[in-house]
Amino acid sequence: MKAYIFPGQGAQFVGMGKDLYENPKAAELFEKANEIIGFRISDIMFSGTDEELKQTNVTQPAIFLHSVILAKVLGADFKPDMVAGHSLGEFSALVAANALSFEDGFKLVIARANAMQKACEAQPSTMAAILGLADDVVEKICAEIDAVVVPANYNCPGQLVISGSIEGIDLACAKLTEAGAKRALKLNVGGAFHSPLMEPAKIELQAAIEATSISTPVCPVYQNVDAKPYTDPSQIKENLIKQLTGAVRWTQTVENMLADQATEFVEVGPGNVLQGLVKKVSREVQTSSATIA
Repeated sequence: MKAYIFPGQGAQFVGMGKDLYENPKAAELFEKANEIIGFRISDIMFSGTDEELKQTNVTQPAIFLHSVILAKVLGADFKPDMVAGHSLGEFSALVAANALSFEDGFKLVIARANAMQKACEAQPSTMAAILGLADDVVEKICAEIDAVVVPANYNCPGQLVISGSIEGIDLACAKLTEAGAKRALKLNVGGAFHSPLMEPAKIELQAAIEATSISTPVCPVYQNVDAKPYTDPSQIKENLIKQLTGAVRWTQTVENMLADQATEFVEVGPGNVLQGLVKKVSREVQTSSATIA
């Protein structure tokens, strides 16, 4: 069984997707995207600066475009038995699995990026990667802190990203280090993604998601909020709305896909971060990057 996985924010690099543009179908989709977003995002992707690419309102649409256009260009070779995406990647997965149209998926990602940017600017906040502690220890310590701090990304065993106010993150990092974390590393991000501080963004995005048509996907989509497979459009919508303030349960997603007989994981989009996380869950399973012949 083939599982296709789609990366989230952080996977971007200058030059991403440039090789795809030589394909006429890909070029057409890139030009359509430039029209929708109102500037030449393809130029920033192919030959912009790191600084330009790092802006949330560019990063998220750029990663989505690389992933989705690659999946579309694979054509008949793209035969997923199951799909999942990490945070932003969930939108890419839904478009690749035909639950969302290319245009609708792209518009939602633009709306999501802008809403998250606004929420970040409204309240200074951040995230930190905690390495070498069991999930339940991190959960317990976060719960004891009298400031906003929550587990946000369950990336792989021994790697959990926490998210919250500056104060909450600082207190948690100190306590988690005391508790034996190998590292408590503050991340260079603009805000507390996947935490209660994203509530304003969630409210803004909810209206856009509710107004968007979602179809039954061609295969189960394992969603971030509970790591379970879904094909019912109304449940998919509900989970997408919860995603901004809920945790990304990536470790559990990979475990569930393996339990459901996934034998090969193919990463679709920039980078290979997700393949590394999959290998941390199961060293035996086969992983690769999607490529066009």
